[in-house]
Amino acid sequence: MTSSTPQETPKSPSPPDQELPLTKKGFLGSTIDELKLVVWPSRQQLFSESIAVILMVTLSAASIAAVSRFYGWGASQIFR
Repeated sequence: MTSSTPQETPKSPSPPDQELPLTKKGFLGSTIDELKLVVWPSRQQLFSESIAVILMVTLSAASIAAVSRFYGWGASQIFR
């Protein structure tokens, strides 16, 4: 009895990653090269986005505190 499915041929091992070439610079040199590619925000952009983050964190904390106090008040009314 012969099977009608073709046999798989063994695959050769895949080549190492070609995206990140191995250099003699090492980790620190590669890190510095990557940091040169970063698009840094302007001072105005940094300021406005920082204010937005601080505002959202403050509003989130206030709403969590309000909900917590409400449930605490409700629990104190129920379990006197």
